[in-house]
Amino acid sequence: MIILGISSYYHDSAACLVKDGEIISAIQEERISRKKHDSSFPKNSILYCIKEAKISEKEIDYVVFYDKPFLKFERLLETYFAFAPKGFGSFVSSMPIWLKEKLFQKNLIIKELKKIFGKKTIWKNKLLFSEHHLSHAASAFFASPYKKAAILTMDGVGEWTTTSIAIGNENEIKIIKEINFPHSLGLIYSAFTYYAGFKVNSGEYKLMGLAPYGKPIFVETIKNNLITIKEDGSFKLNMSYFDYCTGLKMTNKKFNDLFGGEPRKPESNLTDKEMNIASSIQVVIEEIIIKIAKYIKKETNIDNLCLAGGVALNCVANGKLVKEKIFKNIWIQPASGDAGGALGSALAVYYLMLGNKRIVDRNRDSMKGSFLGPSYSENDIEKILLKSKAQYSKLNMKEIVEKVSEDLKSGKAIGWMQGRMEFGPRALGGRSIIADPRSPKMQKLLNLKVKYRESFRPFAPSILREDLSEWFELEQDSPYMLLVANVKNTKIIKMSDDDKKLFGIDKLNIVRSEIPSVTHVDYSARIQTVHKDTNPVYYDLINKFNKVTDCPIIINTSFNIRGEPIVCSPEDAIKCFMGTELDILVIDNFYLKKIDQKELSNKNYKNLYELD
Repeated sequence: MIILGISSYYHDSAACLVKDGEIISAIQEERISRKKHDSSFPKNSILYCIKEAKISEKEIDYVVFYDKPFLKFERLLETYFAFAPKGFGSFVSSMPIWLKEKLFQKNLIIKELKKIFGKKTIWKNKLLFSEHHLSHAASAFFASPYKKAAILTMDGVGEWTTTSIAIGNENEIKIIKEINFPHSLGLIYSAFTYYAGFKVNSGEYKLMGLAPYGKPIFVETIKNNLITIKEDGSFKLNMSYFDYCTGLKMTNKKFNDLFGGEPRKPESNLTDKEMNIASSIQVVIEEIIIKIAKYIKKETNIDNLCLAGGVALNCVANGKLVKEKIFKNIWIQPASGDAGGALGSALAVYYLMLGNKRIVDRNRDSMKGSFLGPSYSENDIEKILLKSKAQYSKLNMKEIVEKVSEDLKSGKAIGWMQGRMEFGPRALGGRSIIADPRSPKMQKLLNLKVKYRESFRPFAPSILREDLSEWFELEQDSPYMLLVANVKNTKIIKMSDDDKKLFGIDKLNIVRSEIPSVTHVDYSARIQTVHKDTNPVYYDLINKFNKVTDCPIIINTSFNIRGEPIVCSPEDAIKCFMGTELDILVIDNFYLKKIDQKELSNKNYKNLYELD
């Protein structure tokens, strides 16, 4: 049984292929098209998934879309009538595309599939539609290592649902409670993202990273005016402060007046106000999530919790939830956003619709470390390097590990591309920029000279799983970089009295621990535990670095620059390498030094999975 899952037309389009319950391949369209958060039909991703599975399109039994367009259209209409005549302009502007395309999405999808594969295959009887939050729930539970679990999904909005609670048992999922639009944790967090001057649907990470620089002085303002929170974690927004139902903005004048002025202009200097606002909304979100979790535990008495939806990517809140010890085990879908809906919709059809038996390994999930994207043969890589006129060394993996560990020790910034690409927003050692976390200057250097982004943005530590408890206040696996925890007191460097008086970005340059470049200003870190069975080469590299430095940790950030998707192909890696101040590039067993590149071309070669 072969099922192709698709998500598209909002943001982060993706495709996933599931064969007899096994996740064979999954990738976001942006990684191939090179358009950040690409929302178009994922034609290139579909081609990749089929190629990886070594099948033809005729062998696909079902194609499933991750949500239901008619329900979304129903929400649009009902929202307009609820707020009419306010918002008539935005309603009118959205109608043409709905009436032309989105409302008749079945025909549109069939048309797109015919463009890719021709007209021989009849797709009409193969095409199915899942529900948005059911797709999220399925992506979390069916990929998890649990036979039974409570499931919490939280995002901006699907068709109607913004938050759902469900119970997963073997091959079944039962939704038991929902919160509907316009009341949404994702949308209130996006409203503050917008107000702080960041881009909605991509800048939420920045808001989360900015929060530790501020003080939560607006918590009561938020709770007294914007949101009502009950003890069970259910909530209701005061819509008089928000414009997303009727306008083209997230917030309005009433919101602006409450916080003392207009939203920050993008790219302008950050002030204490934005830092305090980020800190405050983070505290409120954490409070709600913990209350919901306590309610779920009380109502279900289940030991395991699965999380998905865009809000589940808030790794700070996830870390606080783990620390509360409400559940014995928590598992978070690494592709929790809309891209993961492609995966969830395919799994939902396989288990819920077709009733197939689920085989669960309690010691591991079924995500294969999230390494579900393309890899490239040695022959293909070398052809690209030769065509680029690159100067390179071809080494065995033992030599690569030894050479790169010494480069890390000597302070080099390294582009690291190994094996299959990661599915989801995090680089996990397949498409990463890596460096030495012991350097007090590395965070600022990477942000400004390699990533070309705001200097306050934190980096993640990749740590050998067996060394986790020695360095961080965390006892459970965090393979997908979705949990934040504090650095151990034994590794912390105490601040001076003068240091303690600093506020905001001035905190950035204080050395706080033995691993300053991955220690955030509140002594926390977004942790990735590295396991030999899912990423053996990356594990061996960190292990070798540990032997030469007594530090089982390296900096890991995504291999891209600001505004670009994570690199996918060798061509992408070369372009990023030559367009930044990276010192070294490693593509599988090929090793390049920047200083040696005299003729290396930045020519934009055609991606192997890109359509004409």
